Amino acid sequence: MRAFFDSWLPSAPTANRREQLRASFGALCGILLTALLSHLLLQSTHAAIFLVAPIGASSVLLFALPASPLAQPWSVIGGNVVSGLVGVACVHWFGDSLPLPLLAGLACGGAIAAMFVTRCLHPPGGAVALTTVIGGPLVQAAGYEFVLMTVLADSVLLVLMAVTYNNLTGRSYPHVQHAHAHPHATVDAVPTVRLGFKPEDLDAVLQQHNQVLDISRDDLASLFMQTEQRAYQRRFGIISCADIMSRDIVSAEFGTGLDDAWQQMRAHRVTCLPVLNRARRLIGIVTQTDFLDHGGLDDYGSIRQQLRRFLRKSGVTHTEKAEVVGQIMTQRPTTARVDTPVVDLVPLMADSGFHHIPIVDHEQRFVGIITQSDLVAALYESRFAEAAA
Repeated sequence: MRAFFDSWLPSAPTANRREQLRASFGALCGILLTALLSHLLLQSTHAAIFLVAPIGASSVLLFALPASPLAQPWSVIGGNVVSGLVGVACVHWFGDSLPLPLLAGLACGGAIAAMFVTRCLHPPGGAVALTTVIGGPLVQAAGYEFVLMTVLADSVLLVLMAVTYNNLTGRSYPHVQHAHAHPHATVDAVPTVRLGFKPEDLDAVLQQHNQVLDISRDDLASLFMQTEQRAYQRRFGIISCADIMSRDIVSAEFGTGLDDAWQQMRAHRVTCLPVLNRARRLIGIVTQTDFLDHGGLDDYGSIRQQLRRFLRKSGVTHTEKAEVVGQIMTQRPTTARVDTPVVDLVPLMADSGFHHIPIVDHEQRFVGIITQSDLVAALYESRFAEAAA
């Protein structure tokens, strides 16, 4: 009997305690501020109701599941308002001729259909539609005003609270999908999707599944990719960045002259220089591309003369011309930790076009760098060793 009832229970949540507390406190703040502001805004309109119960359900999605397609701004605002309008219309058109259970079902069913059509599916919208039917004389007397004032105000305010709170606590909201564009602007697929499952494979499976999922297609593809990476680590072993990184690295400081930096890159035949402060913390990275971009070297017929002119010091104390590395470097470059598995760098180097990833220790001090050549060699050696075994 216990096993039977245990089968009804969902699996344990994957979010840790900190994330659970973050979501709970966010809902507390969101509902509190929404109620206070809505009350202040609607006082002058003489609205009898300033907070509706379905907003509580919306807060669960907005703060606990901010990446869900059902929790995005248009889904929340559009779903609640469209559903409310459908519910009020059902009451006005059929309220006197249909029994309450049938009217409630018609309002909820119509709301779901309307949300599908307007692409704003939001589960609490069904509760908004039901509220317009069973909310009592006060709600029914307000009619469309209840939806276009109270429901709309509550939804907009809660979304604004979610945008502020989620981004302040490290959760991107609204959740933006990032297309994997080829870094070289060609029509080829990015390298990581040329083998394994392809986007069309995922599309075909989703079409066959034929159900609404509480996760976006791009996030689902990303989870599959990360799962493949974990499976690769389990099969071939974990190689960390510390195992393969180059440690004796030529570097620059913020005030290193452009000519000196260029000569170092030429002398050591490297394409980039990490820029460090006196504590050996990474503050930027300067690459050959930075020299070309800032030097205006788009005319290859005179590139040598332009480069010399760009590297030559102006000899004056105040000039708009870049004089030191810190003026042309890329700030806040993408980094990895010494204990990061190298397979985690594959999407960055293969899909995003990074040619080198600076490596930092647990105190964020620069300790080395990994290039595409280092990564290819490491992955080749791991496959070769596995085949030999």
